[in-house]
Order: sequence, then C-alpha cells, then structure tokens
Amino acid sequence: QVQLVESGGGLVQAGGSLNVSCTGFRSIFRINAMGWYRQGPGEQRELVALIRTGGSINYADSVKGRFTISRDNAKNLLSLQMNGLLPEDTAVYYCYVNSGWGDYWGQGTQVTVSL
Repeated sequence: QVQLVESGGGLVQAGGSLNVSCTGFRSIFRINAMGWYRQGPGEQRELVALIRTGGSINYADSVKGRFTISRDNAKNLLSLQMNGLLPEDTAVYYCYVNSGWGDYWGQGTQVTVSL
C-alpha cells in the first residue's frame, strides 16, 4: 500500500526558510506529475508547485521566485525549498502524486510563519 510521508514543517519567522520533503512514492506506477498543495485556515486546498515527469514545472504566482520544487529519484524524495516565507504561507502542506493508478496524497505537514 502506498503511503506518502511528509516531513520538515515547523515554525519560522517571516523572511525565514524551510524545506519540506516527501517520500514513499517509489512503488507508484506511471507517475505523471508530483507536487505540493497547501491549505490555510478556512481556505481551500491550492496548488503550490507541480513537477511533471517530462521536467516542466509550474508554481503558484504567490510563490514564484521564493519556492523551488525538486525531485531526487535516487533518494525517492520530493522536496520544496521555501525561502522568504510570509505569514500568508502558513498552511498545511500536502505531498501529491498523479499516476496511471490515480491520485495519492500525504497526510500533510504544518508550516507556520510568524511575524
């Protein structure tokens, strides 16, 4: 059974950096895309960054220039480097995989940015 596991969330001051990671997707067949979504308090889940198997990457406008998504196949690791964090980046961050078998989600990791 596939289980995506996120790590690396936490509390940081505005302007700081965090790196969140996701593992557990090695056994997923025919991955089309992988990425990160987030859901802030009282808000809908939104796409943060997506990397497709062909290499193309999309970022939400709100994080462009601050966040970087990367995938390390050898380490079975998907990462999101977040720099210049803002209080509005506070949310639960979810790892996401789209494959020929369907969609997979992690349980989420909390990122809190204080003033």
